[in-house]
Amino acid sequence: MEDLGRELVDSAICVHRELGPGLLESAYEACLAHELRSRGIEVARQVWLPVLYRGVQVEAGYRLDLVLGGKVVVELKAIDSLQPIHDAQLLSYLRLSGCRLGFLLNFNVRRMKDGIKRMMNGY
Repeated sequence: MEDLGRELVDSAICVHRELGPGLLESAYEACLAHELRSRGIEVARQVWLPVLYRGVQVEAGYRLDLVLGGKVVVELKAIDSLQPIHDAQLLSYLRLSGCRLGFLLNFNVRRMKDGIKRMMNGY
């Protein structure tokens, strides 16, 4: 898991150096997935995330931007600044998916390191 996290951060910095801020999330998602795959990392995009309510799977329209190796959830943003609601969103995704490690990546920053937030779900 930690190796995937390191590769993700390095890949995000590479993508940001190449593209800079100001694009749509979808562009960063596609480029980041390409960069990660070129490094041999298994990447799933727009992964359906059901909600389990009283034993019933409910389609609630949730999609994980990226899932690395079936273990790490990545939520991409291209916004002015990350807010507490984004933390809550990622923590909910981690809980619902059963993954322990997640990253919020905001590409709308001058330096990518300022747009990276790592979070763990302790269940």
